[in-house]
Amino acid sequence: MPLTFILDPPTDPALRDGVVALWTDVSDAGGAVGFVPPVNPDDVRAELVKHLASMAEGRTRLLVGLDEEGAVAATAFLTYNTHRLMRHWVWLYTVMVHPRHQGKGYGRDLMHAAAGAARGFDGIEAIRLTCRGGTGVDAFYASCGYKEVGRVPDAIRVAPGDDRDDITMLLPLH
Repeated sequence: MPLTFILDPPTDPALRDGVVALWTDVSDAGGAVGFVPPVNPDDVRAELVKHLASMAEGRTRLLVGLDEEGAVAATAFLTYNTHRLMRHWVWLYTVMVHPRHQGKGYGRDLMHAAAGAARGFDGIEAIRLTCRGGTGVDAFYASCGYKEVGRVPDAIRVAPGDDRDDITMLLPLH
């Protein structure tokens, strides 16, 4: 059964708890979403609070994918640029699909929904994201139409002696 995607859902406690649980589970499964396993949900909650503050200020928008039971199964945060010369594209952050839903095509559905949402934003012409090298996720994003436009070698230190490239990718929306 496909996910139901909602842009700018009400940020009630169930949504907040669902995003924290998703983010924790994705991180603990090895997902490259800002943490290294094992992850403490309190650390995730602190990071989510920053996203929620940005949402409250109108700088970030949340796209959430709900499964057939209404549980948070996927997320992506779209963040506007504040620099006056870069307001024609948005950042895509914290792209996640719950590990129990891997292999069902939900990641591609999420990326399609994120692009559709961004196309509805006034003046937005592209989506930019970064991803951690060595995970293979850059190939997934490329299969969704993103092009690699930059790479900083060894910019992400996952652990001592384990440095990864920071890969920048772009999806033109027109």
